[in-house]
Amino acid sequence: MVRKLKYHEKKLLKKVDFINWEVDNNVSELRVLRKYRVDRREDYTTYNKLSRSVRELAHKIKDLDEKDAFRAQSTSRLLEKLYALGLIHSKQSLQLCDTVSASAFCRRRLPTVMVRLRMVPNLSTAITFIEQGHVRVGAEVVTDPAYLLTRNMEDFITWVDSSKIKRHVMEYNEERDDFDLGA
Repeated sequence: MVRKLKYHEKKLLKKVDFINWEVDNNVSELRVLRKYRVDRREDYTTYNKLSRSVRELAHKIKDLDEKDAFRAQSTSRLLEKLYALGLIHSKQSLQLCDTVSASAFCRRRLPTVMVRLRMVPNLSTAITFIEQGHVRVGAEVVTDPAYLLTRNMEDFITWVDSSKIKRHVMEYNEERDDFDLGA
């Protein structure tokens, strides 16, 4: 036996359509956002659009004639760019372009690379350090956690010279020089 609905419950049920209920299939999206600590959903949608366009481009190149010189040139250029960006692990074939996803772009974000290089213990610490201005890539101080890195740029991730973190690391490694750090 079900009880009779109250007035306000009836009013609420008039606004909800249980027959044509739309389900948000964003479970994988939320999983990626949580796993890589992506704060802005716009970044995720941008990564999703980019990955979709890469896959579409790869399918268009696959549809070309196999003996066409343009196809070979386009394939090599696309694979070279994707490999340099770090979105694919090798330059073997266009089949690897199907593995490019939004999470592949998230793996190339600066905080994720810092965790992988063991500069920081976790993503939230990496994001905090980046936002506070403790990290530089090459000569440029980076304050945006959504900064995407190429394979070549990974080697140039360092602490800012005036950073307390750099001072602490150098003291721990017994490499601190008072002249270099200015105190």
